[in-house]
Amino acid sequence: MATTVTPIQKKKIFAVCFVVGMVGGYYYYQSIQKVPENSATTAPTDTGQTANVVVTMADVLDKAEAARKYLSENLNDYTARFVKQELDSNGVLGPESEIQMKVQTRCRNENNDAPMRVYLAFQSPQSLKGREVIWGADLFDGTMAVHEVGMLLGLKTLWLDPNGFLAMQGQQYPVSEIGIMKLIDKLIERGEKDRDNPDISVKIITDHELDGRPTHLIQIKRKKPSNEDDDFSLAEIILDPERQLILCYRAFGWPDEPDGKPILRESYTYHDVKTNVGLTDADFDPKNPEYNFPAL
Repeated sequence: MATTVTPIQKKKIFAVCFVVGMVGGYYYYQSIQKVPENSATTAPTDTGQTANVVVTMADVLDKAEAARKYLSENLNDYTARFVKQELDSNGVLGPESEIQMKVQTRCRNENNDAPMRVYLAFQSPQSLKGREVIWGADLFDGTMAVHEVGMLLGLKTLWLDPNGFLAMQGQQYPVSEIGIMKLIDKLIERGEKDRDNPDISVKIITDHELDGRPTHLIQIKRKKPSNEDDDFSLAEIILDPERQLILCYRAFGWPDEPDGKPILRESYTYHDVKTNVGLTDADFDPKNPEYNFPAL
């Protein structure tokens, strides 16, 4: 028996399709923006004649493990200005995104299993300025609350699957993978694969600075790729030794030509980090009057 669709049902179906199309088109547009190839931010750090110390990958892993242990005992929450740049799923390097962020870590209880929570407010690029995102492992049944920019999309709070197609457009990792602790975990996971690799060389520049603070710049170079998993030729890590914070990670792929420059694959930097500021439930509530989420 054929099902008859009423005019009202047709209008509802059209409205749903229109909204889905608008959202999908918007995220697709954001995902295909390109960064100029000659951007200075995509080049490796020039250490020049700076004094440096040659160490091993095992030394780097020891530093990362020490940082993770210290932060798991001392870092409850933090705020930061997060700047990221990465390849999308199509292998295209997108523009820098600057994001004001608030994070409650999993380490804020004795068992290190507190629900992680994140608030993001996008400052750039201009096309994303005004976007807000809230996600928490214990919030919104696993979805993330998104306030988009624009006349139409900005009228309603969107509830997206953080691992879904729309949320992942132009992103390498879901929102659940963001943050300093997650960055350390990934560095340790990657580094363990090269712990005893003879084709890896490591040096530390001990008089580096980031945002006026004394830091250590760790450069890890790979002489040649040994297998398909060797995703970088050069990696840079910036460590704040006083606070045991990994503030930056940049990875460069292999040059297109033998004497060419390494190609930036991903870059994540945490500026102006303030730790243990006492974030509360209100900081991860779309109803917070300081935020601009549409009325729920």
